[in-house]
Amino acid sequence: MMVLQILAAAVLGAAVGGLLGTVLVRLPDGRPVLAERSTCDTCDKALEPAELIPIVSWVIQGGKCRECGSAIDRWQLAAELGGAAIGAIAMALSYFPIWAMMLGWQLLLLAMLDLRQKWLPPRLLALLAASGALFALVMGYWAEDIMSFVQSMVGGVFGFVAMWVLGQGYHAWRGEEGLGDGDPALLGAIGLWLGPLGVIHTLLVAGLGALAVGLVLYRAGQRIAPETMLPAGALLAMAAWPVFLWQGF
Repeated sequence: MMVLQILAAAVLGAAVGGLLGTVLVRLPDGRPVLAERSTCDTCDKALEPAELIPIVSWVIQGGKCRECGSAIDRWQLAAELGGAAIGAIAMALSYFPIWAMMLGWQLLLLAMLDLRQKWLPPRLLALLAASGALFALVMGYWAEDIMSFVQSMVGGVFGFVAMWVLGQGYHAWRGEEGLGDGDPALLGAIGLWLGPLGVIHTLLVAGLGALAVGLVLYRAGQRIAPETMLPAGALLAMAAWPVFLWQGF
């Protein structure tokens, strides 16, 4: 039974990932996310239902449009695979899989937007914060303990302030901006989900991730210097979800 639940969660996640891929492409251009029919980005051919099956359609078509033969954006496949993985892992490991999926899918979209566009949309950050506050309220009601909500609020403030202080410290040291405008808000929203201890753990995991990325770039022959910019928002987003799972929520 558990295997079937994990499989169903993966299928659901792939479908959600398909939607996230659409948001990833359309939102930066200011296009309606749901109002427009799905089309090929190159020839504008309207896609048929058989061409919209998450992951499967990409594999069958060899990653190309059936009409013009142009390559389908690999970010779409990445979103679908990521969404499926989040669904399956949340179902397998989390005590509250629906909440884990909700957090994971939001963080996936934000990470991809930061990597692709260097942009963390305020509307999506507000949604992440609101869902984190709702999660804390539900957990507090379920446990009959208001401290869950208090910890969430403290985590939100602590996350925002911690990232803002880091940004100000970098600016004082280097004389230039080291963080994006949305990074403090992102860690603040993450803090609403994870609480203050989760914020610390997220910063530690993100720091280790930055070191790993730096090592990979160094081994690839790129020069690493203090001014080398890494996607802080994406690192925070990718660190927060495993921390959420590890904390046992």
